[in-house]
Amino acid sequence: MCRIAGKIDRSIPFETIRQQVDHMCDLQRHGGPDGEGRYVSPEDQLVLGHRRLALIELSALGHQPMHYRDRYVITFNGEIYNYKELRTELKKEGYEFHAHSDTEVVLAAFARWNTQGFSRLQGMFAFALWDRQEKELFLVRDAAGIKPLYYHLSDTGLEFASEIRAFSYSGHRHVESKEWPVLQLAYGHIPEPVTTLSNVRPLHKGCFLKYKAATATTSLQSFSFYTFSEKITSRGQAVSDTKNNFEKAVTGHLLSDAPIGVFLSGGVDSSIITNIAAATQQEHLNTLSLYFNEEAFSEKRYQDILIEKLQCRSSQHLLVEQEFEASFATILDDMDMPSCDGINTWFISKHAAKQGLKAVLSGIGGDELFGGYPSFGRIATAKKLQRLPDAVLNAGKRNSNKRVSRLAYLQLEGIKGLYLFLRGQFTPIQIATQLGCTEKEVWDTLESTPVFPVTDSLAPKNEASWMEMNLYMQNQLLRDADVMSMAHGLEIRVPFLDDTLIRQTCSIAPEVKYAGEHPKQLLIDAFRTDLPDAIFNRKKMGFSFPFTEWLGNSEYVKELMAGSEKNTQLNYQKFRSGNLHWSNLMSLILLRKRKAA
Repeated sequence: MCRIAGKIDRSIPFETIRQQVDHMCDLQRHGGPDGEGRYVSPEDQLVLGHRRLALIELSALGHQPMHYRDRYVITFNGEIYNYKELRTELKKEGYEFHAHSDTEVVLAAFARWNTQGFSRLQGMFAFALWDRQEKELFLVRDAAGIKPLYYHLSDTGLEFASEIRAFSYSGHRHVESKEWPVLQLAYGHIPEPVTTLSNVRPLHKGCFLKYKAATATTSLQSFSFYTFSEKITSRGQAVSDTKNNFEKAVTGHLLSDAPIGVFLSGGVDSSIITNIAAATQQEHLNTLSLYFNEEAFSEKRYQDILIEKLQCRSSQHLLVEQEFEASFATILDDMDMPSCDGINTWFISKHAAKQGLKAVLSGIGGDELFGGYPSFGRIATAKKLQRLPDAVLNAGKRNSNKRVSRLAYLQLEGIKGLYLFLRGQFTPIQIATQLGCTEKEVWDTLESTPVFPVTDSLAPKNEASWMEMNLYMQNQLLRDADVMSMAHGLEIRVPFLDDTLIRQTCSIAPEVKYAGEHPKQLLIDAFRTDLPDAIFNRKKMGFSFPFTEWLGNSEYVKELMAGSEKNTQLNYQKFRSGNLHWSNLMSLILLRKRKAA
């Protein structure tokens, strides 16, 4: 994993472009601490920049931007897990390689198959590829949207980067989005394709954007996407396929020439990953865990069960309130875009980096694929409630009961209304009061953006899976994992989002996939004999901290809130009295911090 940036623009001096890309790369230095490089083409008014985090081909042969056949140039962020297989296939067809990097394979694959080669890449990736002969620039992002890639398109050019913060030095006047505060308070994050900047957008996952330099024109095309079907109706086949495909995914994700580890929270997903990884790399595997003095939040008991069983190298870090308080302001600064979560990932990534690791495996995706969240059990009822008259849904909008007041969100059609009813933070009337605007203005924003596809044809629990993968996981978990880990020069890999596993899981009939006594029963059954019963029989805990107490005691938060407007202070007092969730307070903290900056 690395950080990339670049710009092509015919309207400004080339040296200005070069300076701007230099600044964009410098702002992303934390994500690429092992080196940097530039490709410059004055005749094309193009500069490609790269900050390197070295994991595969650690020698200078892995340096980027990388060239191939004097025609193609790439600046690449991510990992291709099937690159060795592709390399073998391409070598048989006469393609030569000078190193052992996955980046060179991406270039050769493009030389062989052009854009059709993108769908053959299995992994997480976001890259820019320049065809010197055709004078075309391609921006490409993986099908699961694991790696970020943002861009701004103007009449005269195109600029891109791995992080939003990089655009502050891109040379364009980027105006702050008017929608993002409303969306942050509603969703707890900023859903794609909205960002904090009105004219900067994320490249849609599974798509490539082609920019023709001669005409300054673009086209956007999908090369890979996921759909639900009901092809697999046998429970035995579903269990067997899940076990085989996930074992292959974890083994493939351990590919690295640098030290690698696994986040071990003690939950089902991380325990399964750790067990598989230990069978492959017991002597070299490193497990990383956090625990707390506060028993209600600590999972150390379950971590210890796995550590004792596997006998691999482990590192457990006791996180205390004093460390949280000392780090909190830095954590907020490290957020590329506002999110009410991700602090846990920041701390575990910091701990991993201190252990000398460059990459770690995470369990993100298990709940979304196999039905681990409460939303899977609630969505059918929510869909029935959504059919009630708007007057009924709106009647309780001022009710102090959060569930009753959130019924108003079901006035929004489709998956948007369902998500905000099930997972939303503040209600429209609360957002209007907080931001000093009208309730109608809030509703207008929520209705107009973002636009989601129609998912009504899916079985209810598959619809919940689509919702959790494309909203909560995409916009919060994956974004937080990327930016918080890269703040420490660490790569997070997510084997549950392996392409083969996703496609297989999406093909299981819902009555098979979600059947069972416990959430994720199918996943549990696939690995039941591999792990102690205590891991599977335990009560589910989210990867969270004693945030309510710690944020309530935080002097930094008290000082920040003291200078805030009346409505923010009132909500802070609600939090202090136990009537506002800590994640809601986090959204207010982020808005207040941005306003005070």
